[in-house]
Amino acid sequence: MTDAITETGNGAAPPIAAERRGRIWAIDALRGFALIAMATYHFSWDLEYFGYLAPGTVGTGGFKIYARMIASSFLFLAGVSLVLGHYPVFKPRAFAIRFAKIAAAALVITIATWFAFPDSFIFFGILHSIAAASLIGLAFLRLPAIVTLLAAAAAFAAPFYLRSAMFDMPALWWVGLSEKLPRSNDYVPLLPWLAPVLAGIAITRIGLSFGWFEKLRTDGSARWKAILAAAGRHSLIIYLVHQPLLFALVYAYSLGFPAAKPDPVETYQNNCVASCSLQETAALCTTFCGCTLDKLMEENLFEPLNEGKIDVKTDERIARIAGQCTMESQPKE
Repeated sequence: MTDAITETGNGAAPPIAAERRGRIWAIDALRGFALIAMATYHFSWDLEYFGYLAPGTVGTGGFKIYARMIASSFLFLAGVSLVLGHYPVFKPRAFAIRFAKIAAAALVITIATWFAFPDSFIFFGILHSIAAASLIGLAFLRLPAIVTLLAAAAAFAAPFYLRSAMFDMPALWWVGLSEKLPRSNDYVPLLPWLAPVLAGIAITRIGLSFGWFEKLRTDGSARWKAILAAAGRHSLIIYLVHQPLLFALVYAYSLGFPAAKPDPVETYQNNCVASCSLQETAALCTTFCGCTLDKLMEENLFEPLNEGKIDVKTDERIARIAGQCTMESQPKE
């Protein structure tokens, strides 16, 4: 999850103070803080992947909220940086260079995860979203802040009202309006995630008019400030490098101290509920998964399914059980 990934934070102030330029250490420090939060989430993901946390832990509950807050912070800061870097004067060369860096990094992430996790590779993650939102954000740089805030609200609300089966084709998954959510280790579609970028643009435009950012140009020489700001200035490279390093460390640890094998029944239930909850309510998913588990046990299918001897995509018995339990788990009128 990143930003500065996008902009450096070198900003142009309003015309009155255009000559007073330089980095705002607080913006860099906020990026650095977001990077720390992101690393802790990814480390938790690694622990779950290698069996040290229960399956589904980082995809539900507090962890899910934590991940969304981290993504929102990076996207909001992308909007802030877009204004600081390109208002009131747009700098096409600087924007093109930064955009190219983000797009290239996003492509690297897609290719790497395609080979590492082919069933859940990252086809439109945080970097892809920042790149796309930055292009769209250019159209809002000089619009009134209230218009941009209204557009942010519309982007946030769009998935609640505009979902349609026409967006279920893979070529349109990036939009964020499909009825069936795709599997991905980092899915940050344009909608609703354009919203925090537009909010960052609007708030920064308001802040510049009131001189808020000049107040942030205070001494950032304290050690903790300097460390956070330095991380924020190099957030793209940190984003690209930190997860492979954390993953490798947990993998190396697992070779000497492997995690205890989880209870297959509990694992099935957790994975089933986590997957189902992407599209349905937790209550319905709990009922559905309990139903399928019982029927799999009754027909002696659970063990071969758990051992990978049954293809859930083609086996008619699995499809029949899923259909029966879908009907049984529906709310009674």
